[in-house]
This record gives sequence, structure tokens and C-alpha cells, in this order.
Amino acid sequence: MSITCLPRLFKFEVKRCGFILASSPRFTVIQTANITSKEWRDPNVQKPAPFPYKTKKFNFIRSYYESTLKRFDENTKVIVVDGNISSGIGAFAKELAEAFDMHFVPGPSYDKMFITSYGYNLKEIDSIVPPSYKICDIETFYKNPHHQNVAKMQFDLYILRLEAYIDALAHLLNTGQGVVMERSAFGDFVFLEAMFKAGYLSKQVKDLYYDICKVTLDEILKPHLIIYLDVSPEVILERIKARNNPVEVNSPVLTKSYLESIEYFYKQKYLKEFQKHSEILVYDWSNYGDVEVVVEDIERIDFDKYSKYDTQMKDWRKEDDWEWAHFRRRYSNMKGLLLGYSLIHRPKVHEVYHPAEEVKEYKEILEKIPGETYAHGFNPMAGDKVLFKLHHIGHWYSGYKRFFIK
Repeated sequence: MSITCLPRLFKFEVKRCGFILASSPRFTVIQTANITSKEWRDPNVQKPAPFPYKTKKFNFIRSYYESTLKRFDENTKVIVVDGNISSGIGAFAKELAEAFDMHFVPGPSYDKMFITSYGYNLKEIDSIVPPSYKICDIETFYKNPHHQNVAKMQFDLYILRLEAYIDALAHLLNTGQGVVMERSAFGDFVFLEAMFKAGYLSKQVKDLYYDICKVTLDEILKPHLIIYLDVSPEVILERIKARNNPVEVNSPVLTKSYLESIEYFYKQKYLKEFQKHSEILVYDWSNYGDVEVVVEDIERIDFDKYSKYDTQMKDWRKEDDWEWAHFRRRYSNMKGLLLGYSLIHRPKVHEVYHPAEEVKEYKEILEKIPGETYAHGFNPMAGDKVLFKLHHIGHWYSGYKRFFIK
């Protein structure tokens, strides 16, 4: 294992990661200090208990007496672990989160897209739905990369990663606990570019994807640290062969050329762009490595060098606790609104929309599914109390699936 500096791309030092207090005429408050592994953290430090944001709403009134900054400590940070397919980022990210006592966020399960708000699995009706509603999941893509609904799959994955990132920010701001994520919405474009280069997606799909990214990614805070596990395409193919999953081994997708495209867009586009915003660590993970060594490297990263004039960590420089409360309310209570920005109406991109006659047919099929006759929260057959209920909060998956791509 080694830390690498990509040729013609990075000139970075191993720096200590943390939050600093930067002074300005308006006393700007920046998250700061040095990330510390749990064995070296002071157990006697007192701070407010985590706010139960999943069961209680962090509203405007609570902003007056529920401090966000008082929950921050040296480990209140977002770390994203990226890498090519089969590079081992999941196991690595989980172990890293345990070392720093952070919250681990695994890669999203694609099956989540096909579970309705009342728990019905839409895969059960896949055999009778119209063609544009046929499910294309990862396994289907690996078998048939030219499936007519491949674009829908890629858009779904982006939305799932965006949702996971919003949830991670809500967790961080309400509890003060840092998060370690397996990939993120920021790096999702790498796979879209590889699919486009291989001819699996059209130019119209690519343009719509980036328009959606433009209006959604600006709403979330960029990570403090990105760790890239570098594994060559040749080694990845050996791992796939050793794993001996027939879907992967026989896939027309998982070729050396496709994996090289992913590697290229990670190194020459994603990491190159994010060195302007975040700390970057790159490791040769061909033979895996010692996570403890990475922990030590992270503890040596220094965020104190950044001032209010630097682009790095800019997203994490807020004026005061009140401004932090604004973002905390946004990520805690308005996830549906933020995800709704992705609903750009462009019906000419036929790969991600549905013909009118198929929409009608699909709607008739859905109405026979338990819980789909009524809006979410208004189904008396499922035990919902509807008397005097005037406000429809809605379920973002339902709106997303019905009116956009699924």
C-alpha cells in the first residue's frame, strides 16, 4: 500500500484534517480541529446529546435554543471513499468509520427504488408492466447494457446517492458525529461518463443528467476529505474472475476498456476538480492495505492552513450558529424539496420518460396494488388516519417514480 501522487494531476501533502476558527470582520465560524481516532479521543468532553431528528422536527423555534455548533467536535466531518468497481471501498469505509467512531453510510441499495411507501415490491408486477416501466437493475445492466431502461437505472442511482448524502448531512448536523460514505452523488458522473463512452447512453440523456446535477449538487455541502483507492483494471478483472459470479464474469460491460474509462474519469475529472474543494488522499489498493496506516495519515492532515479566501472547505465556513441552523433545518426537514429539484421536465429525452398510453396502462396496474389507490398517508385500508387531515406531505419516491423516470 502506498500514497500516490497522480502524474500531472496532484501536488498534495499529507495534511491534518480538522476544523478551525477563522476570524473575520464578521467573526466567521469555520468547522475545525484535527480528526482523532477513537482510542485517542477524550471521553470526558461534554457536549449536548444527539438531537433525535428522525422522530422530532428541528423547526424554526428549536433553532433558538438547540445549538448546532455545540455538538461539533474534531471528528464532525464528511469523508467519502471512492474507487473503481470491486476496489474494496465498502469494507474499507466501514473499518475507517469504526476507527474514528463515525457513522458509516454504505452505498445505496438499488432495490429501494422498487419498494412502495407501503412496502410492496414493484418487481412482482414487472412481467405485466409496459416496456418503458420494465425494471433494469444492476444485474440486468451487466447482462444487457443496451436495455431500453438503462438510463433510468443510472438516474435512479444518482438520486439514491443524493438522498444518502442529504441524510448524512442531517445526521452530522443533528448529532455532531462525522460520517464516512461509500461513494457519493458528487462522483456519480464517473459512471455516467463511462456508460456514455461505451455507447450505452445518448447525448440527450447525458445533457439532462448534468442539468439535474447542476441544480441539485449546489444544494449540498462538499466533503472534507475524499479517499480514492486506486486499483488497476487488470487487478479488478482478476478479482471479478476469482469471485466467480456468472453475471459479472460473463458480462459484456465489465471489460478492461470500461474499467479504464471509470479510472480515467475518476482521476482526470473528479479528483482533479475536487482538489479545489476538499482534501484528497490516494492509495494503491491493488493488494489492499492497512487501514491503520490510513488512519494515521488522516490524523496528520492539517485544515488549519485554509483561510476565508481559499476555496477548500468553503462550504463549511458559516457566519454563526444561526446560519448552521438554517442548513440543519434544510437537510433535516426538506429532503423531498431538494430531491424534487431533479424533476426537470424534458419529455423529448424518451429514454427516461414514458409514452402517454403506457402511463395510462401502468397507472391502472398500480391502482390494483395495495396502498397505491390513495396518496401516501391517506390510505385507511393501511391504517392511516385521514379524518381532518388536510396536508399531503407526500412520499418523494412515489412522485419521482410516477412523474419522472420510474
